[in-house]
Amino acid sequence: MSVRAWITILMLAASAGSAGAQGFADLGSEADGFAIPQRGVPFEFPRDHGAHPDYRIEWWYVTATLTGEDGRDYGVQWTLFRSALAPAETNDWNSPQIWMGHAGLTTPEEHFVAERLARGGIGQAGVTAQPFSAWIDEWVLQGPTLSNVNMRAQGTDFSYDLTLSTDRPFVPQGDRGYSVKSREGQASYYYSQPFYEVTGTLSLPDGPIRVSGNAWLDREWSSQPLSENQTGWDWFSLAFDDGARLMGFLLRERDGASFSSATWITADGTPTPYPDGAFQARPLTTAEVAGRDIPVRWQVTLPDRDLDVTVSALNPQSWMDTSFAYWEGPVRFEGSHAGRGYLEMTGYE
Repeated sequence: MSVRAWITILMLAASAGSAGAQGFADLGSEADGFAIPQRGVPFEFPRDHGAHPDYRIEWWYVTATLTGEDGRDYGVQWTLFRSALAPAETNDWNSPQIWMGHAGLTTPEEHFVAERLARGGIGQAGVTAQPFSAWIDEWVLQGPTLSNVNMRAQGTDFSYDLTLSTDRPFVPQGDRGYSVKSREGQASYYYSQPFYEVTGTLSLPDGPIRVSGNAWLDREWSSQPLSENQTGWDWFSLAFDDGARLMGFLLRERDGASFSSATWITADGTPTPYPDGAFQARPLTTAEVAGRDIPVRWQVTLPDRDLDVTVSALNPQSWMDTSFAYWEGPVRFEGSHAGRGYLEMTGYE
């Protein structure tokens, strides 16, 4: 995502033994000996599909919008986070690399969640670039390349087994992959694969259901937290019926302002990045979710593309009740454009 779960993995690292677990607003901007993203560094594939242990935080993040053979909408999330206590890796219990997995499955009525935690260096979790494999325990995202993978995860009441494939290019976000996250200049390396076609099976308490649809992968790594003035984020990935895609996020600030970024992606994979202020998202309707008021219906605009749509949650109760909780679920949108997508929201307390 975009800016997804920075606080989650930083706090995970703190809870595993680093000094001073801090609140989101007090994370600061020190990299503590880790590598820092630099503008103008090109991606190198397949190498960059793998892990970057010299950086503090990293993730492999997949969301899928699906239609069942019953004609109903479904959503699936598969995420592997890596967080480092130090910029190194070892092949034993002394590894400073910590791994966390999140899996979600959303129906119009229910939202299923599972979580896995692991220490690096012992084979319980990790990523290899080619053949591609990302895993934590029995959860896997793997295939001959990252363009053709099988994705599996399971929880107490659900599981899924999906095949993802595409012939489209990986898409750099921001300035050729250098994605700025604040007015102060914090940044990450960030690319996406928003064009997967998906087939497979969901297993639910009522039984299995065959599904098909589309999926979106986000890959991101950095060593910098967000600005101490930022309190949370709202991240949108929208797939338009005409084949184009849009990534856009808002980082909310204490004074009520926000920092935004967006990328318009044509159907052939050509990206056009947009600076702070071009993309806007305004909450229209809230719902009580896990004791919080969460926006579940939004107006999203990008005037340069004549975009003005209303984005609505498939299931307003799509709460990820994990170690560090957040809202994430599939959405539909209509207005100047139509289609489906995913929404993630953090910092609503």
